[in-house]
Parts: sequence; C-alpha cells; structure tokens
Amino acid sequence: MLLLGSLGSGVTAAQSSSEQSKENVKTQEPPEEDVSYAPKEYSFNPLQAEKELKVGNFYFKKGNYKAASLRFVEATRWNPGFAEAFHRLGEARDRLKDDEGARQAYKKFIELAPDDKEADSVRKRLEQLARASAK
Repeated sequence: MLLLGSLGSGVTAAQSSSEQSKENVKTQEPPEEDVSYAPKEYSFNPLQAEKELKVGNFYFKKGNYKAASLRFVEATRWNPGFAEAFHRLGEARDRLKDDEGARQAYKKFIELAPDDKEADSVRKRLEQLARASAK
C-alpha cells in the first residue's frame, strides 16, 4: 500500500510538472524572425555588381551556366544599368536553352549599350531567337 501511495504521488508530480511546462510554453515569446528569410534589398552598388560579374564569369568558364546566370542576375540587381552583366546573362541563359530569358537580357543589353562592339552580334542572335520561336 505504501508503494502504491508513492506511485500515485509520482504520477501527480509528473502531471503537475507537465502542466507547468505547458504553461511555460504558452507564455514564451515567439522566436524572432530568421533574417536569412527576409527579402534581400538592393541599392546601387557598382562594386558589388562587378564582383558578381567576375564570379559569374568564373562559373561560366567552368560550364556551370545556372550558377553563372544567378550571379549575372545579382549583378544586374546591384547595378540595373550594367550592360555587360545583361550581355553575359543573355549568353548564360542562351546556353541553358532559356530562349525567352536570353531574349529579354539581350534586349536590355541593346537598350543600354546600342553602340557596343558586341551589339551587332547580339542583334543577330536576337533575330535567330525570334525565328526559332516563330517556328
């Protein structure tokens, strides 16, 4: 009987500590928002854009066109007037067979640098992409 009484009090103690922990959970503050999930904010930063372009060129030379494309997009976000980044983005997307993405990037390049030495070859590639999509 004594053993039974101690078990009963153990259950009661376990129940009360369980109830206390539930109350503690209810009163705790919610965890702060993880800043890594916050949307990245871009402001004009030509040095960062240049850095992203260099890293993108590295990936492009290695044949990792998806990683290169992501870096070129980052470069264009840091500097929306960076014609070379749009040109390289078009090339990377072209290699990924993303014709619409390549077309958009090439058009932006032509808009930003119509007199660039690469502009004529980009215009020809735009025409080829337009013909291919018309088929």
